[in-house]
Amino acid sequence: MDFSAIGRKIKELRKGAGLSQTDLARGICTQAQVSKIENGDVIPFASTLYFISQRLGLDVDYFFDVSMSPRMDYVREVSSLLKTARKNINYTLVQEIVEAEEKNPLFTANKHHYQLLIWHKAISTYHHDRDFDKAIQFIDQAIGMTFDKIWTEREIEIYLSKGIFHAEEKRYTEAWEIYQAAHTQLNNLFYLKDSTIRTRLHYNSAKTLTHLEEYERSISSCQDAIQACLQNDDLYLLGELYYQIGFNYEMQRQYDEAILFLEKALFIFIMQESQYIDFVKEKIVKNKSQIMS
Repeated sequence: MDFSAIGRKIKELRKGAGLSQTDLARGICTQAQVSKIENGDVIPFASTLYFISQRLGLDVDYFFDVSMSPRMDYVREVSSLLKTARKNINYTLVQEIVEAEEKNPLFTANKHHYQLLIWHKAISTYHHDRDFDKAIQFIDQAIGMTFDKIWTEREIEIYLSKGIFHAEEKRYTEAWEIYQAAHTQLNNLFYLKDSTIRTRLHYNSAKTLTHLEEYERSISSCQDAIQACLQNDDLYLLGELYYQIGFNYEMQRQYDEAILFLEKALFIFIMQESQYIDFVKEKIVKNKSQIMS
């Protein structure tokens, strides 16, 4: 096992997170020990490596992969393809990738990698095959593989998928409870590598709260996500978040406020050449007509 590779990767991730060696070491070990680990001068205890991985929002298996697997680039490529297919709502492609890789030893011999496939098998089973019960079985199988007291980013994403399945089945109370658990775990992460996780969690929570007629809480959840988007100069879901706020105001018959946020959503969608442009325009017209009536 190449422990110097682990040290180099820890240093890279620490700097990427904007953490000093002292920040990373806090409550785990000394700053001097972190320095020695990063320089490859010492072999870290398994417990030290575990807590460092948790602070960085990673599964500890990641570091073992870095040091041992000569084909990690292949695994990362599959992960990237699945993420892109998921983002593009191409669940047929998700299913094809999972079926092509689920007997590959690179995945079956490593629970962290195999979890990735089982999670996406759940996604394709629900969205492509429309089988809720079977999808939940796969989600729970993925959850049982690595979940600990402190979840990694992927584990939060798996739980987010579980909440989405429940919300789409109109099981809104159960979905909200799932999102709440994910929020709690998200707040335990010292560093979030993929900032869109927070945005997606707030957005899906907000939609569920709207269905539960908790309009003000839904607005608050959207505002938290918008603030994060603006801080990160990230437009991801920004238009959808403004729309959701507008829709909440519309549901409360506060049409002036609804129009204000729908117009913000429209501006973002026009920049993105989104498919939602005409829909939001119609919504704005509808709200203006309500004011005039």
